[in-house]
Amino acid sequence: MRWILAGGAALLLSACFPQTEKVYTVAELIADDALLATIIAECRGNPGELHDTPNCRNAETADGKLRLERMRKALRG
Repeated sequence: MRWILAGGAALLLSACFPQTEKVYTVAELIADDALLATIIAECRGNPGELHDTPNCRNAETADGKLRLERMRKALRG
């Protein structure tokens, strides 16, 4: 009976907190160009509020890595 009450209380408390946005890793963003473009557009559209969020930091890192990779490929010919 205690487990049922504890589970019910945990369920009710979890509904009280706002849902957090999924944090994407740099590798996930590198693999998905559309997702990366969407997040970068959001972050650059509202840099005051979103600049220091994990998704924006990871998107900027992924974008930087992709740019370096493209430059390396261009230089190799």
